[in-house]
Amino acid sequence: MSAGFRPLVVIPVYNHEHAVGAVVDGVRACGLECLLVDDGSRPSCADVLRALAECEGVQLLRLEQNQGKGGAMLAGFREAARCGFTHVLQIDADGQHDTRDIPRFLAAAAAAPEAVISGVPIYSDDVPKGRLYGRYLTHVWVWINTLSFAIRDSMCGFRVYPLAATLAVTDSEPVGLRMDFDPEIIVRMAWRGVDVRNLQTPVRYPSDGVSHFDIWRDNLRISRMHARLFFGMLRRLPRLLARKLQ
Repeated sequence: MSAGFRPLVVIPVYNHEHAVGAVVDGVRACGLECLLVDDGSRPSCADVLRALAECEGVQLLRLEQNQGKGGAMLAGFREAARCGFTHVLQIDADGQHDTRDIPRFLAAAAAAPEAVISGVPIYSDDVPKGRLYGRYLTHVWVWINTLSFAIRDSMCGFRVYPLAATLAVTDSEPVGLRMDFDPEIIVRMAWRGVDVRNLQTPVRYPSDGVSHFDIWRDNLRISRMHARLFFGMLRRLPRLLARKLQ
C-alpha cells in the first residue's frame, strides 16, 4: 500500500461480547490497527472490550450513552481523523462479515483512494427471507434517489470510506444515527460525486445470535429516511441528470 494510504478498522459495538473477540482477532491477523467504539454497552460487554483494548494495535472509544450504529461510526470517523488516518474500514461486531476479505477491500481502496468500497452480500441459506425483501425495497429506493444503479447494496456494513470525503458529508449534512446510517451516508456521498466500487463478500447471520434490528422501529426510521432522501433528490435533480448525461 502507498505511504499516503493509512486505514483504520472501526468496529461499532453494542452488546456483542461473545462475537467481537473473533472479529478483532481477524483484524489483527491482517496486521491492521482497529478502533472499538463501545456504543454504551452493558457492563459485561464493556469488560470484554477493555480486555481487548489491551492487545497491541487495538484502541477503545467508549460512548457512555447508546448513540446507535451511525452515532458510533461518526465518533469513529472523528477519532480516525484526529489520529491521522486517511481511510476507515467499517465492519460489524457480530461476526457476520468475513475478516479474511479485509485485504481485498483495502487493496480496492488503495487502488481507488477517492472511492467508497461497498460490500455486496453473498448470503448463506440462513438469511431470513423477510430481511431480504426489505433490503431489496431499500435498494430500489436508493436507485431512485441516486438515479443510478451504482450502489448495488446500500445496507451492507462492510465498507471502506475515504475519510476526507466522508467528513465533508457528515460535518455538513444530517445523517441517520441508527440503522438508517448505512444507506443514507452512501446516498449522500454519491450525490456529491463520490465513486462507489462494489465488492461481493460472504455474509452470514450473527455468530452470537444477537441482532439489534427492530423490525418495526427501524423499518419506520428507514422509511422516513427514504422520504427525506427522495425530496433531497428532487432538489438535486438537474445536477444529477447533468452528471448522467456526461
